[in-house]
Amino acid sequence: MKVSARYTRTAMFFHWLIALLIFLNLLLAWTFDLVPDAWGRPAVDIHKSIGITVLGLALLRLLWRFANPPPALPGSFAKIERAGAHAAHFGLYLLMICIPLSGWLHDSAWRDAATHPMQWFYLFQWPRIGFIMNLDPQLKERLHHLFGSLHVWLAYVLYGLFVLHVAGALKHEWWDRQSVLQRMVPWGKPKNDDLN
Repeated sequence: MKVSARYTRTAMFFHWLIALLIFLNLLLAWTFDLVPDAWGRPAVDIHKSIGITVLGLALLRLLWRFANPPPALPGSFAKIERAGAHAAHFGLYLLMICIPLSGWLHDSAWRDAATHPMQWFYLFQWPRIGFIMNLDPQLKERLHHLFGSLHVWLAYVLYGLFVLHVAGALKHEWWDRQSVLQRMVPWGKPKNDDLN
């Protein structure tokens, strides 16, 4: 059976939609201190809504990936390139799950969580993590700071992995002339089918 040289349309949809939502969420996070006070709470609420959406989409994307294995890398890739690509993808999937989860934990440990319901794009109320909300207030405050710091540091790791991910794709596209990017765009067509 011939291995597909391209990702499925569904995988492409998940990839680009999640990438767009992460970019929007990072943009929101970078501008929290710049927006007028009246816009601060709505900006944070939208940030939370996007984060929860990314978490759900990332889990769906993983399920799709298990049912529809991605195309093999070109056979000419060196072992270290293959290992790097697999490690970067594993890290990105892990971050797509852990960053929203840490944000959800951070929000659930917020001292005012009970009086400020979390809304998903103002369409319906999204639940907090109950056992976190019911902890002793002092412990909850410490966890709020801990999960907040974890959320921020995981975002920094995401920046680094994102740069490596894009740099790797561009290196193969422009330097090696062996496109992997073409496998992930709807209009693309791989330049070679040298697959394992």
